[in-house]
Amino acid sequence: MKATITILATMMLATALPAQPAAAPAASDPMIEAFRLVEVSSVADAMEQLYGERNYMSHEMRPLFPTKFAGPAVTVLVKREEHKDGSGALQGMLDAIDTAAVGSVYVMVLEGEDNADFAGVGGIMSTTMKNRGLAGAIVDGGVRDTPQLQRIQFPVFSKSIVPSTTVNHFRFAGANITVDCDGVKVSPNDIIVADMDGVVVVPRARAGEILKKARELEWTEHSMYPFIEQYRSIKEAVAKFGRL
Repeated sequence: MKATITILATMMLATALPAQPAAAPAASDPMIEAFRLVEVSSVADAMEQLYGERNYMSHEMRPLFPTKFAGPAVTVLVKREEHKDGSGALQGMLDAIDTAAVGSVYVMVLEGEDNADFAGVGGIMSTTMKNRGLAGAIVDGGVRDTPQLQRIQFPVFSKSIVPSTTVNHFRFAGANITVDCDGVKVSPNDIIVADMDGVVVVPRARAGEILKKARELEWTEHSMYPFIEQYRSIKEAVAKFGRL
């Protein structure tokens, strides 16, 4: 009986609301497509070798399930503040989702030392991002509603899993601004590359040379695997290919 009522309610809601257009196909971006094909570790190594910079997030930033994606950053900042203004104080972070381009990566920063104790993204936001065609989300904070995220297979990297809410604890502070996400500077339209090794941020202005170097490093490493399998010597492999 309960299941029947739920189905009828869903049907009534669907007929009551105007149909929403499906997310438009993402315009082809050769740079983004290329970064989807390289490993995060190769990109991280490329940036360190080229510029001596660490542009990857910490080991705390983990996904709920195996995933790999890349896309331009849409950034959101919320600041810790106890108040009674409800969800209206966070309207800007919702607007950022509804206006994000297909293929974007939602990068959300919860400011504050205890940010891992609050869920910045949950089932409602993730379902919206999934249906709007976003590639994924990165949350400097926590995530919740994990059964729904697993069900829809929307990839979210976060520092924790917690049942809490940001409502009445945080206030929207800006969107599409430069933020510090888990120790890494992220500007709007920077390229976020994520896989099971973690998350790296590629400054858009340097993307071409970083991609070129990452491809070179990856080709060398993958060429070493069959050599090692045949000769069973890491010393000989490093001497031949010149990298570790």
